[in-house]
Amino acid sequence: MLELYHNGLSSCSQKVRLVLAEKGLDWEAHDVDLMAGGQHAPDYVKLNPNHVVPTLVHDGRAMIESTLINEYLEDAFASPAMRPADPALRHEMRLFVKRIDEKVHPAAGVLTYGIATRPMLMGRSPEEREASYAQILDPARRAARKSVVENGVKAPEFAGALAAFVDLIDRMEVDLAKHEWIASEEFGLADACALPYVLRLDHLAMTPLLSASTRPRVASWFERVQARDSYAKAVTAFLPEPIVAMFKKNGAAVWPDVEALLPKRS
Repeated sequence: MLELYHNGLSSCSQKVRLVLAEKGLDWEAHDVDLMAGGQHAPDYVKLNPNHVVPTLVHDGRAMIESTLINEYLEDAFASPAMRPADPALRHEMRLFVKRIDEKVHPAAGVLTYGIATRPMLMGRSPEEREASYAQILDPARRAARKSVVENGVKAPEFAGALAAFVDLIDRMEVDLAKHEWIASEEFGLADACALPYVLRLDHLAMTPLLSASTRPRVASWFERVQARDSYAKAVTAFLPEPIVAMFKKNGAAVWPDVEALLPKRS
């Protein structure tokens, strides 16, 4: 039996749901309300001491860290295969995913809290905001969260986070010239890992970065992912449309400031 503790908008939850859908696996959903602090609930922390989503429970055993969960699913449910058979391509896939985990995922929180949720959080009292920051275990993440919420796109962390996302889609543009999908000729773990972050750019009204005139291969890839049955099951079905609309509205309001931070393209 598979159970997934997840959140609809969580990037890490999305990439695990994509793999579950691609493999045709049935699973029981447990929604974790991140805005209400559900990830800090004592019963949940027993499953995931890192206070994050997702957590996969398979036959009573808890698995954490989305990249490792997806590798576990590939090991436990080998068909259809989502890792390249060729060892060199498998290394390419894992290197791509590692870059996302180390560089892009931390940047996602900076962009999201600096743009999408900032207006709502700034409507709270300073004491309430301080209490929410205090729940973040890692001191560096705690300091970055406070900085971007309090300062928005002018926070010192913001430009670097934006650059990490631009580097991601630029790397994808190059990789997609070599294969139909990111690391092979078949949709795989690398694509499932990348999709939530490309989608987050779209949700934050940074869609010009994904245009066919600017990055044609990324634009085509994004369209093809969205056309897959797994996308409807794993992503669309769980998107809270009012929150997505809020993200896009808040993103559009600051897009001129964001655009001014982008590196000039030759």
